[in-house]
Amino acid sequence: MNCNYDRQMQQEADRWRGGERPPRLLLHACCAPCSSACLERLLPDFEITVFYFNPNIDDAAEYRKRVEEEKRLIGALNERIRSGIGQDPDHVFREISVIEGTWDPAVYYSAVRGLEKEPEGGKRCTACFRLRLEETARVAAEGQFDFFTTTLTISPLKDAERLNVIGGEEGRRAGVRWLPSDFKKRGGYQRSIELSREYDLYRQNYCGCSFSKAERER
Repeated sequence: MNCNYDRQMQQEADRWRGGERPPRLLLHACCAPCSSACLERLLPDFEITVFYFNPNIDDAAEYRKRVEEEKRLIGALNERIRSGIGQDPDHVFREISVIEGTWDPAVYYSAVRGLEKEPEGGKRCTACFRLRLEETARVAAEGQFDFFTTTLTISPLKDAERLNVIGGEEGRRAGVRWLPSDFKKRGGYQRSIELSREYDLYRQNYCGCSFSKAERER
């Protein structure tokens, strides 16, 4: 297919620019490091609510560490927004809201049942992406957001085309628009590393599920 999802995202933002209000975006967040560069790119054009929904993380301590780090990052960014630090004078930056979804690893294990032996990046990951984006689409439709999207496309290990296809399907099913994205473009992943250092963010070394953790340990 070879779509330029990054360009499509910018085209959507351009269509709204100069209107009475910025579009409301529900951003599914996988972790604070990935969120950092995505939020930096989106803030000039969108009113953002971060949705932290990651039932694939099966360790309670790891889950709490990651979600609290996400909230800490958002708090720091909101402080900068309130103070006007580093803002483009041609845009009005709005504070970021956050919603923490329900954490229940049983939901994840149900979604990937029968796919336990699949390799990382295979069908099990597709099922995991769909689980998280289906719930994000549902919450976005319920909250009457203009768009929803995910930070997952910033990772070099995640297939942006697969994520965009799934996001579009789930958006149509829920009745809410999917915002195409490929946040790794234009140096997005490298920027997330830089921002992680700037905000001293915890950077995990596996995606969160027990399968990726076991592969990392091997």
